[in-house]
This record gives sequence, structure tokens and C-alpha cells, in this order.
Amino acid sequence: MTTRTNKIRLMVGLVASLVALPAYADITGNWLSEKNEEGKQISVEIYNCGEQICGKITNVHNSDNTKIIGTEIIEGMSKKNEKKYSGGKIYAPDTEKWYKSKIKVKDENTLKVSGCVAGGLICRGQIWTREGG
Repeated sequence: MTTRTNKIRLMVGLVASLVALPAYADITGNWLSEKNEEGKQISVEIYNCGEQICGKITNVHNSDNTKIIGTEIIEGMSKKNEKKYSGGKIYAPDTEKWYKSKIKVKDENTLKVSGCVAGGLICRGQIWTREGG
């Protein structure tokens, strides 16, 4: 191969690495849930708990229900790939029940958070946005 061919391949490789899709694997931080029908929503801190992801309610918005602040809402979520977490459970404050859960990373500032029943066949989800994102 010629030196010119090697230079072209190197340049193509560098350009490809610069335009590659970003990995949005780090979901730790502060998130804001969707508003419910009454306009209420919660802030959630997602953090590492060992090899897994957990989360707790850090604030309530448009609600007097401050007793849920500090409540664990996400437990035992495991990273499946760069954009999916599952295997854990999520607490729904409105029903006061735990559900199997999954999280899909839409982009670095947006999560689709779902709670599921019937072995994951029936799910209810929300879009959460990163606070300050």
C-alpha cells in the first residue's frame, strides 16, 4: 500500500470516530418525572448502588405530599447495554406499589421509565428529563 492510501484510511477512521453516535450510558443525576393528570411531579436522584442503579425522590412539585421525599423509588436496575437498564423494580407513589421496571435512554437528557406487570407484557411508562439538562 502506498503512503497516501494509509493516510486516507487514517483520516477516514478519525472522521468516523468523531461522528460516531454518543453513548448515553450514564443515567446518574437528577431527573424530573412527567406531570400526572393533576399537574404533580417528582424529582428523582438516580445513583449507583454497587453494580446497580437506584433512585430516591428528592422533591415534589405542585403537591403537598412531602412525606414521600427520601423514598426509594428505583431499586436494583442493571445495565443491559448502552441504552437499556432492567431487572430492577420501581415504586409508584400514586398506587403505593412496586413494579418490575425498565429504563430506556432516549438521549443524554431523556429517559423512558416504565413499570410493568404480567412478566413485562403490560407496562406503564413516563418520560423523565434531566434537571438542568
